[in-house]
This record gives sequence, structure tokens and C-alpha cells, in this order.
Amino acid sequence: MTDSKRQAKIDSYGKAYDLLIEALERFPREMWQYRPAEDQWSIHEIVVHIADSEANSYVRCRRFLAEPGETLMAYDEMRWGRELDYLDQNPEDALALFRWLRKLSYDLIKTVPQEVWSRECYHPEDGMITMDDWLDTYQRHIPDHISQMESIHQSWLEGQR
Repeated sequence: MTDSKRQAKIDSYGKAYDLLIEALERFPREMWQYRPAEDQWSIHEIVVHIADSEANSYVRCRRFLAEPGETLMAYDEMRWGRELDYLDQNPEDALALFRWLRKLSYDLIKTVPQEVWSRECYHPEDGMITMDDWLDTYQRHIPDHISQMESIHQSWLEGQR
């Protein structure tokens, strides 16, 4: 990956919290627990998932930096949502946690040397991945979930007619 492309991804990664808050303001709170289907998440559940995912991302980032070559933890996000009862968790607390975890990782990665980005760790589902792969995944995570939320909102609106 070129330096300018990586820098653009780092910048995008660092703006994710603001992007998420801006998106959430478009969705009425009364629909945050609406699920378009039984096997799909609500906006509320997505927000809590984002915090859990970011906690995993935070640890993975540090593993690339401090323990390259080691194994990253995989987890079943749908199971976490069920077993941890995401609907019963506070979305404001989840957003606050996401904000701080993302900020700390952003502050850390924006100054790492070029050679760090090619470091590898083993992911049980994806095999060997580089820190560039990690950045690519988490830089896209929030925009992907915002698209998912927009779809949920559209489904909710259609059900209101």
C-alpha cells in the first residue's frame, strides 16, 4: 500500500466516531430497537457490537505492535450479541467506550514507522494478516455499519406506512 493511501485510511479511521455520531442523529431513537428480521441486529445492537469489536481491535492493534507473529483472538459476534444481551446494554456507554478505544489506537498508529505495517499476526479465521489488513478492516467497519443502519431505518420507515 502506498504511503498516501495508508495515510488516507488512517485519517478515515480517526474520524470514525464523528462519522458514527453524525449518522446516528439521522435515526429516531424510538426505532433503535427495531429489527428488520429476527436474525438481524437493531441499531441499538449494532452500537453495542461496535464497542465490542473496537475492544478486540484495540488489543489486536497492540498485538501487531508488541507481539508480531502471535495469534489474534477470533470471536463469534452474533453469539456475543445474544449471550451478552446487547439490547439490554446501554448504547451511550458503548459509544463512549468506542470513542476512547478508537482515539487511543488512532493516536498510536498515526506515528508508527513504515515497516510496522507489514508485520503479521495469525487470525484463526483469516490466516496470516498484516497490520495493513487490520487497518483496512477497521477503517471500513463504521461506514459498513452505517450502511446497515440506513437499511434498517428504511425498513422501519416502510413498516410505518
